[in-house]
Amino acid sequence: MNQRTLLRRGFTDLDDLGDTVLDHSTHVKDPIHGYIPLSEDMLQIIDTPQFQRLRSLKQMGTSYFVFPGGSHNRFEHCIGTAFLAGEVVQGLAKRQPELEISVRDIRCVTLAGLCHDLGHGPFSHVFDNEFIPRAQPGAQWSHEMGSEMMLDHLIDDNAIDFLDSADIAFIKQLIRGTTTPMRDEKMFLFDIVANKRNGVDVDRFDYVQRDCYNVGEPSSYDFSRLILNSRVIDDEICYNQKEAFNLTEMFHTRYSMHKRVYSHRAAKAIEFMIVDAMLIADPVLHISQAVTDPRRYQTLTDNLLYEIERSTEPELQAARDLIARIHVRDTYKFVDEYILPPDLVSAIDSSVTPVAIVGFRSDNDDFVEHDVLVDICRIHFGKGSENPIDHVRFFSKYNTTEKYHIGRELISICVPEKYEERILRIYTRSPAKRGQIQRAARRLIDKLNRNVPSSPGSSPPAPSITPNRALTIPATPANTKRRRLQL
Repeated sequence: MNQRTLLRRGFTDLDDLGDTVLDHSTHVKDPIHGYIPLSEDMLQIIDTPQFQRLRSLKQMGTSYFVFPGGSHNRFEHCIGTAFLAGEVVQGLAKRQPELEISVRDIRCVTLAGLCHDLGHGPFSHVFDNEFIPRAQPGAQWSHEMGSEMMLDHLIDDNAIDFLDSADIAFIKQLIRGTTTPMRDEKMFLFDIVANKRNGVDVDRFDYVQRDCYNVGEPSSYDFSRLILNSRVIDDEICYNQKEAFNLTEMFHTRYSMHKRVYSHRAAKAIEFMIVDAMLIADPVLHISQAVTDPRRYQTLTDNLLYEIERSTEPELQAARDLIARIHVRDTYKFVDEYILPPDLVSAIDSSVTPVAIVGFRSDNDDFVEHDVLVDICRIHFGKGSENPIDHVRFFSKYNTTEKYHIGRELISICVPEKYEERILRIYTRSPAKRGQIQRAARRLIDKLNRNVPSSPGSSPPAPSITPNRALTIPATPANTKRRRLQL
């Protein structure tokens, strides 16, 4: 029995809420949720150029270059998120009629799930986290802001008339998420699409399950059980206490996907190359200016790389060369990696820079600052250094009106003690200089370790950064590219 059957069983018969909610004119088959019903309201949004643009945005960004199965797009993710948003709010409406969930509530929550990623740029988070901060330093822009801009453009450009200004404002706030009480709105509805309390929301339910499915990584949690075992207490969505370990598994799966897939070394190297190519092209193609112009942003997709390749402007030759290198897998190269002790993160962030590494060259080294790239990767369970389960509230089958916290010691003795890690990674634009850069970087790290203050006889000893011997590059490394070609 698939998850859609489990979800539909028992809580989607909402005749008392009116035909509008369940008046579905068509269905689409989805590998994650089975047959998804699409209402006329949803189709009016989906069948627009602004939403169809999402077909050209890879859900997993540059990870697709490493995991060929990750070819799915934000288009299907948004439809899946809308489906789950509708299932959650309709389930609550049936199980708890005292909540007085209205047809408007159901419509707006569902459409917020549908439209929440309208504002993503080329290669998703690469655009707003890496490219925009460098192309427009100091600019305050995020893909959520882009989603609001594109939603306005979609409504105006396609004469959408079934939403009034209050509905549109409500949908935008649902996309943005909030923990601040909103006048005339039910606060628990803001826990569904973008949950700022604890991160348990349908956006995460869909993307974690969809990404795991497409890249072939196992997922050990069951979001359908979470939906079935949820209820509202004191204007907050809470979960049956028996789902505490299931929720723990969801957060661990998120961490695992970031560790193994989203932050893959090769994917990050290609991300650096794409950002460099976009920065070279920006003065000519004015890519970064599109974030304030919805008509131009509408055409900005992953196809940007093909646009650069097709160009003939001499100013874009360097960008074309970078893209050509990606095609033949002549990418920037990973050099070294260190898992940072929490007490040293701030010191390392300011001390390990391309300039500092160049300062530790030996006499025969010829690499320069431009050859070196430094990245500090942050991976966590969803709430930074905190245990996200501490922010979730539960209820007992013996008392469904009282919410409470469950300590990790009551869930399992095998849960983590820390929930965040920072990984220092060094890359190079010049693969032939990997060994030089690694040796210089390790000399710098060794000096930083010697300078860490410690008290005499202190226990435990002062934290230090330990190189991974398995990553040590030989003085004369083998030509792995040639060996692959010979095989």
